[in-house]
Amino acid sequence: MKLSSRQILFFLAAVTPVGKLILMPPQLAAAARGDLLLPVLAQLPVQAALVFCVLLAARDGRTLHEMLARRIGAWGAAAVSAALALFLLYAAFVPLIEQKLLVQSIFYDTLPSYVVFAPFFVLSAYLCSRPTAGTGRLFDVLAPLSLFGMAGILLFSVGEADFGALLPVGAAGAGGFLQGARRACAWFYDAALLLPLLGRFDYKKGLAAKGAAAYLAGGAVLLAFLATFYGVFGDIAVIQVFAFAKMSHFFAGLTVLGRIDYLFIFSLAFVMIFYAAMPIQGAVQLAADCLPQSGKWLPALLSCAVNAAMLALLYAFNFYSDRIIDLFTGRLFFLIPAAGAASALLVLLLGRRRRES
Repeated sequence: MKLSSRQILFFLAAVTPVGKLILMPPQLAAAARGDLLLPVLAQLPVQAALVFCVLLAARDGRTLHEMLARRIGAWGAAAVSAALALFLLYAAFVPLIEQKLLVQSIFYDTLPSYVVFAPFFVLSAYLCSRPTAGTGRLFDVLAPLSLFGMAGILLFSVGEADFGALLPVGAAGAGGFLQGARRACAWFYDAALLLPLLGRFDYKKGLAAKGAAAYLAGGAVLLAFLATFYGVFGDIAVIQVFAFAKMSHFFAGLTVLGRIDYLFIFSLAFVMIFYAAMPIQGAVQLAADCLPQSGKWLPALLSCAVNAAMLALLYAFNFYSDRIIDLFTGRLFFLIPAAGAASALLVLLLGRRRRES
């Protein structure tokens, strides 16, 4: 059973913005201060263009491995698929660190033991071993939860925000803009998440343009969140990690209504869990596609091995999370945009129109 085009649009419009709400806002505030919207405005059209390219390649109707094998042979396709799988695992590292820090800092009163975050990888291993049709049904659930959570937090926060803190535009200068754009690169790889789904959803006429528009619509929600975030916290925004869980605290109505904002916070946290698992799921799918005759057991074995390796790496660098984030947003910032752009353009060149409905 294939995914529907509706589910792809749900993912692009409602799920992708949520993956950028944990550490990216204070990173942008530290780099660009009140101009933190400008680096994201530069990233969004580029990523939307890459989404357009990947979805346009989906007209071919084949999986990524099948497209590669047709042009460069089975061994070449396996090598490229393996490289893309490694790229997705690399891109997954920052979201995993975010999830670990979120669990340890927000949902526990004291510092938990090392094994507290391990259940995430049990869930991830299960998701990675499931057919992609389940991913589509998951998007149907995550999209309304995301919209509910974002709408609630923005509704409770916007009245407490001083949007004058964003003025004057351009105060950070070109240096602040470039540094912000560099740091933001670690969170913009959404087009690459569509690569493992190629051949697993039916391309409808105009889906590429609709997908790009849906991604930009989600980006508009992200921009609204960032503007409200800086309006609420101002100069102390640079130290406000996990801001999505704090912004609504200042809403005066909570003294009467109680902490109903927890409904919105936990809705977004739930969506974030599955978004963080998506790169791992995609990497396992790309690897499994290289051995299509191996039966149903291969994805399960690959899933267990990959998730165990990611868990080991995460705890090997347990006390170096800040250094890892600095590395991904600093010296190695170019890897994710370069690999993401190259992979999207590759499938556009390899794909050819086979059928359209």
